Amino acid sequence: RLVGRSRPSHAVIRRLVPGAVAAAARSVAMTAVQTFDLKQLPNLPGFQFAQHKEKQPKVQHFATVNGVRMEVAEGLSHDKPKFVKTAKPGDQWRTGSLPDSTSRAVFKQAGAQEGTQYCQLPAWDALDRHVLRFHGYFKEAVVESNLENYRIRHVTIFYYLEDDTCHIIEPREDNSGIPQGQLIRRHRFPAPGGGYLKPEDLQIGTELQIYGRSIQITDCDAFTRSYYEQAGMPQGPSEVPETDAFHQTREAAKEVSAKAPRSYEKMYREVMLGGGHINADMQQFLECDRKVLRFFCVMDDLQTPQFERRPFVILYFLADDQLEIREMYPLNCGRDNFPIFFRKGKMPAGNYRVDGPQAQPRKKHEFVDAREWNVGMEVTLLSNYRFFIYDADEFTRQYFKEELGCELSERVDVALPERTVPRAPTPPYTGYGSWDDSMSSVTHLIPKPPQKDFKKLFRHEGKVLRFKARFHDPKPEDADRVFVIAYYMQDDCLSIFEPPQRNLGIVTGRFLEKGVHMNQITGQLFKLEDLRPGMIVKVYNHEFEILDQDDYTTKLMEDPDKQCKAFDHESVVQKLRESLRQQYPLVRDVFRRFDGNHDGVLTISEFRAALEKFGFSNLPDDFVTTLLRHFDTRQDGQVSYNEFCDTLLDEDFPVGMLKTKPPVQPHHDPDYADRANYKVVERDETAAVRKAVRAFGEILSKRGSMMTRLIKEFGHITHEGTASVLQIHHVLKQCGQSMEPEDIQRAVLHLMPEVDLERIPYVEFLKAVHTGFHDVYGSR
Repeated sequence: RLVGRSRPSHAVIRRLVPGAVAAAARSVAMTAVQTFDLKQLPNLPGFQFAQHKEKQPKVQHFATVNGVRMEVAEGLSHDKPKFVKTAKPGDQWRTGSLPDSTSRAVFKQAGAQEGTQYCQLPAWDALDRHVLRFHGYFKEAVVESNLENYRIRHVTIFYYLEDDTCHIIEPREDNSGIPQGQLIRRHRFPAPGGGYLKPEDLQIGTELQIYGRSIQITDCDAFTRSYYEQAGMPQGPSEVPETDAFHQTREAAKEVSAKAPRSYEKMYREVMLGGGHINADMQQFLECDRKVLRFFCVMDDLQTPQFERRPFVILYFLADDQLEIREMYPLNCGRDNFPIFFRKGKMPAGNYRVDGPQAQPRKKHEFVDAREWNVGMEVTLLSNYRFFIYDADEFTRQYFKEELGCELSERVDVALPERTVPRAPTPPYTGYGSWDDSMSSVTHLIPKPPQKDFKKLFRHEGKVLRFKARFHDPKPEDADRVFVIAYYMQDDCLSIFEPPQRNLGIVTGRFLEKGVHMNQITGQLFKLEDLRPGMIVKVYNHEFEILDQDDYTTKLMEDPDKQCKAFDHESVVQKLRESLRQQYPLVRDVFRRFDGNHDGVLTISEFRAALEKFGFSNLPDDFVTTLLRHFDTRQDGQVSYNEFCDTLLDEDFPVGMLKTKPPVQPHHDPDYADRANYKVVERDETAAVRKAVRAFGEILSKRGSMMTRLIKEFGHITHEGTASVLQIHHVLKQCGQSMEPEDIQRAVLHLMPEVDLERIPYVEFLKAVHTGFHDVYGSR
């Protein structure tokens, strides 16, 4: 033990043998120079060295799980290992031919007194390969087929007792058309009440709610039943799973049985014996499909505290003789919005009774038949509901006239007189502010500024009507006073002015300031009808008698929209030219500004809008037509861009002196006015045709299968290769597309000008629309 120590003690040296003293001394001398690895020394008892560790790790209490830093502890990051209590196996001693010892007999007796002994084992050891198996099914809705509403899908549930995990598989079926196999992977299923699923949660006859699916448990295997019986929770009896139409069809297809062929003789014999074939009402369905009789009726409701007349609509479906009653709720009636009063079905006639399972089916004549009704007739339905039929729609009237040979009566007026609702009287006008401004505080909780009638302002700008008046029943000193009442048509304002008179002795001038005033005789604001010669008006407790009116007023009384101003054509053109040059530096921008539809020409309506833009409003039609004719050098009723530039701009490269512009011809040309109006109509129709063709092309081009659907719908309504405009409209409506018949006619005549509108080859028409869709350009 000297190796590894720097200075051995003298007592140790003395214990060495005499012959080894020199060797020990040499060894000690070498130890001072050389070093040894202590790990390579033999591990002798009593003489051990401390273990050398290269790394000194610290205990980690935190870790990163799924990108989240969390504490590593039992119950947080991992669960406590599951232990189960199992019976301790018996002690097996192999004594052979020798007798049992005394200690062995004492050990057996002690075990027999204590009974069965138990021990704790981990679940992964004790319950290894112990799996509970349940059988069940769930329903899956089928919305793509009209042959079935749902489909039964059988599943097998596996519960692993070693770690309480589950997984669900679906047995594979041949030609099922759906992916089968593992439905839910193996993991711990969440329980409905919180936590995880346990064995006691799985019982036959109950539903397993897992991830939005309701699985009905119907059976389990023998091992599962024995496990629950040992645990004191025996399972119930097995249940028969449901079947669906798809499964029944597949099972029926496997059965092959010889059946007698169906013939006309067999059908005749069945009818003679009181039976009939299965499609007895198929002819009625094919002839009357989508044909519905609609009757409008009312019912007097006497059960409410206040009498009420409730409107209804009765729909009678001719395809299957079923009836439906809908209630038409008036606005603000206070009732809940449940319009279906009687759900679609066959309604028994007479007293309504509930038939049991053993009751005989009713005959056809025992149900309500709307073909026996008439307008003005009162019918009793559902035993005690009386409906008065007051009208029917056009199809119902036409059906009764053509099919049944009788005409329905005229519409009966069943409207009740409107109830008089007391209205608070309007407070008198105080005189502060305008009349509209004061009324806004009456009609609104938060007053709003009154809106002006801008159309009236532009149409009657500058029109003032003047009337001569005097005091009605004046005093002696006021008998000679004369007044001028001015009425402004643009805003219905009124002002009174007293012209000066010599030696009158009264200060004349403004008698009433301009404003909106009230006529105290009528109680309303002044109107044009209140101002006529011989009439009496009263304003601010002063009564005036109108004596006369001027000639301008007389002309405006005959035609309020008449323009009495005289306009100079040449002055208007010069002002228009200068205004356009000042506002826009380029003539191109001027033309684009007023070309609203961007078709390259200015029509008379666009030219009028340009004049109104620069202050020339309320011009007569003849005057605007004359100015348009001055710009239009080709006399075709519209102004092109070149004509517009020639009229506004001077010549670019004159050869001689600068030429003057030709003067405006002031005379009116009726033929040119007709051409200008025709161009407006032609441009509007061209835009409508372009819009119709593009709309029809978008229906076909933006939906890949739309042409196939349209051709299929055409095949349903006609067996010929042609269709009319109304039939095309009907087919588009059936496919969920709305288009007016006029637009359809425009598109047909544009693509096929020589076609007959009653016999349109729809396949060629659809191809023409599809191929010429991109040829019809839109507005730039």
